[in-house]
Amino acid sequence: MSKRTASDPRLSMHGRSLSGYATSWVRVGIAASVAIVGIAWIAVYLLAARDHAVGMLNSKGTAVVSTSLPWMSDLKNWNFLIGFGLIMLGLIIASHRTTPLGRGRGVVVGMLFCFLFGLAWVVTYYMAADNLSSIPIMRDLNQSNLLVGVAFMAVGFSFATKWE
Repeated sequence: MSKRTASDPRLSMHGRSLSGYATSWVRVGIAASVAIVGIAWIAVYLLAARDHAVGMLNSKGTAVVSTSLPWMSDLKNWNFLIGFGLIMLGLIIASHRTTPLGRGRGVVVGMLFCFLFGLAWVVTYYMAADNLSSIPIMRDLNQSNLLVGVAFMAVGFSFATKWE
């Protein structure tokens, strides 16, 4: 670094955060978009296609066969894998050093969120295992709830590898 750059902090930190890394707003946008698409995928499946996939009956006792997303109802529980996979991929993308969650305190926040959310998911599943009918997503996943909880904890390790 030249004397001029070292003496003027504005020149040396131009476009960079306090940690010295430039924030990639494209990466932040991609990470947020992927996670939001995952959440939306699960929501659309639950609200529009799940009743057709599991053969729910309407109030007249006839099978619900009309849906605007027949391809999504054909995937059945694979929709949860796609949705949760996209959410976790978004979190993994967000753990890069060029995003606010990938450096400094953001790493701790992301790591603790993933660890605690995964733990809470598993504990909630075990506590409500006798009566899962009141929890829509957990009702459909059954034993796969353990995979969801452990997968969130595994994503927490992607943050843990960035912790300095």
